[in-house]
Amino acid sequence: MSVYELRNSTISVKIDSHGAELKSLQRLDTGTEYMWCGDAKYWGRTSPVLFPFVGGVKNREYRVKGKTYSMGQHGFARDMDFTLLSQSDSEIWFELRSDEETLEKYPYEFILRLGYRIAGNQTEVIWQVENPGTEVLHFSIGGHPAFNCPIEADTKQNECFIDFGNVDEVASTRISENGLATNFTDVYGLTDGKLALRDNLFEHDALVIENSQTDTAALCRKDGTRYVTVAMEAPLFGIWSPPGKEAPFVCIEPWYGRCDSENFEGTLEERQWGNQAAPGETWKASYTIEV
Repeated sequence: MSVYELRNSTISVKIDSHGAELKSLQRLDTGTEYMWCGDAKYWGRTSPVLFPFVGGVKNREYRVKGKTYSMGQHGFARDMDFTLLSQSDSEIWFELRSDEETLEKYPYEFILRLGYRIAGNQTEVIWQVENPGTEVLHFSIGGHPAFNCPIEADTKQNECFIDFGNVDEVASTRISENGLATNFTDVYGLTDGKLALRDNLFEHDALVIENSQTDTAALCRKDGTRYVTVAMEAPLFGIWSPPGKEAPFVCIEPWYGRCDSENFEGTLEERQWGNQAAPGETWKASYTIEV
């Protein structure tokens, strides 16, 4: 594995070829680090890509093409080494291709490209999923960036806020103890678009905000000012910090996919929020982090 850097006059970002994972995002004028360090005491990752699954599958198995396959949470791409495709001053691309190992647990050919592009105080994270095969490719994909929270040494996390933008409330699909979606919805009223990061906010795992309720989510200091904003076109996203650990980070996770529902008995093609690419087609999406 190797670590690569992009830098302009405002920010520096560092990406590890293992998982093509964003590991650092700093403002150069202040030296502020926005990304979680990956301390395994709390959570050993920083910003893994979730592919070809987002979340878990019921009983850790899924069905496709008349067979049943085992699959852990969030797929396998985050644990694989990507190949560097290209790098310029402001943009870098990595690639992961299906092989004999991936085909044994996910029976589709794929080419996953992951790009990072910086401009000013923004970092765009870009996904491209190409189908080099002869049948429709079914997949999910998502981001899982973890941001330091609080960002200031003299602040506690429960003094900070999540800002969902110009909305009065958000509805979250409740996740069960075994990591599956329930039929229960938690509705959170917002004050000026903001939700306090109270101590028990993640007692039911991640907040899962479905159906394009908002296109931004930001972390705010205790005075309510934003310090990191994620802008996305994703149809759903997660907000998460490990419950009960007092972990000093919060994830804002754009998703094109989700864990199975508790009562799901269908096939891969029938999973909610799934995506597909026809033979020869390339599916594209991105999100932007602003600091």
